[in-house]
Amino acid sequence: MPGHTYQVKPRGIHRGAALTLVFASVLATAAATGSLPREGDAATEIRARSVSSTVGSVDREEIEDAVADAEADGKSGTDAAEEVVSRSGDRWGAVYDEREYEDFEQALDGSYTGVGISARRSARGAVTVTGVQPGGPADAAGVRKGDLLRTVDGRSVGGRPVAEVVALLRGDRTEAAEGTAVVLGLSRGDHSWTTTLHRARLHTQPVSVRQLGEDPAAVLIKVSAFTKGAGSAVREAVDEAPGDAGILLDLRANSGGLVTEAVTASSAFLDGGLVATYDVHGEQRALYAEAGGDTERPVVVLVDGGTMSAAELLTGALQDRGRAVTVGSRTFGKGSVQMPSKLPGGSVAELTVGHYRTPAGRSVEGSGITPDVGAGPEAQKRAETVLSGLGGGS
Repeated sequence: MPGHTYQVKPRGIHRGAALTLVFASVLATAAATGSLPREGDAATEIRARSVSSTVGSVDREEIEDAVADAEADGKSGTDAAEEVVSRSGDRWGAVYDEREYEDFEQALDGSYTGVGISARRSARGAVTVTGVQPGGPADAAGVRKGDLLRTVDGRSVGGRPVAEVVALLRGDRTEAAEGTAVVLGLSRGDHSWTTTLHRARLHTQPVSVRQLGEDPAAVLIKVSAFTKGAGSAVREAVDEAPGDAGILLDLRANSGGLVTEAVTASSAFLDGGLVATYDVHGEQRALYAEAGGDTERPVVVLVDGGTMSAAELLTGALQDRGRAVTVGSRTFGKGSVQMPSKLPGGSVAELTVGHYRTPAGRSVEGSGITPDVGAGPEAQKRAETVLSGLGGGS
């Protein structure tokens, strides 16, 4: 399937904020960007992150001149490029320095270098560990969910944004390599201690599978992001599900990922056919599922306002093709595609170059996907009821 490389990022988020989201998402086993394949790649392949020599609708020379002028004045070329992109009016346009873009690349591959901790700031202001990746450095050191993170390398995390805390955990460019040390100050109840961890290359687990009910009556497949291998993992989960089990495909809070992985996932439920169309500077192209998917098993898709980009593409395909009932709340509405372009000095600019549509020709951008059955806090329970009514319930 001909094409280039495209990235998808959250609404209105530029370099710093987008990076914050990606750091948090990666540590929580998710990714906030997405790609379509480059020229010559099949729709199900994934090595799709070469860098273009053009920059969307913004004149490349204008950006290069801005970078050169800024660097000549001893200023940041990345910041200068970001200013030009911001003036373009592209709500999804963004600029990343070389390190930041490498982080996105790793995130799309489903890996990152770190200690295996996800964290958030509680209502009381403390930084609380919300997850520990099994087998990671933090797990091996005995760090547990619910522990409070007090310091990183002797620096207090009190009052710092969580994104800044994550940056301290990762270290700067020279400190963030595998095997480098970071000292954490932690507390659990009345016990406080410090521990030295060594950063490692960790792999995210974007797909989880569990049985709902007995016999089994249904299988829940949760996809947190479409990083490398997620599509195949979905197909494997469907293939291994008992023949009489319905599938509850949970795409809530799925911030997207590699579009090719979403297409692969669609092939678990479709016997070939159209998944989506998209345009690049007005040129129309299409994405197709592979033949041989399970077209008989009952399927319900759970979505919410955090269901984005590649996850919306999959949702729209299954809905339009009559292959699944969708339950939840309206999805985010991210249906545009961006092309990355390498700039002098190694930074990368991304601008919108087109949009995709569902098989029925619906645009997702700005409007999202309205589920067949609306549901709020009890969405999963409602989805299980719907699945039961389809003959595969719990």
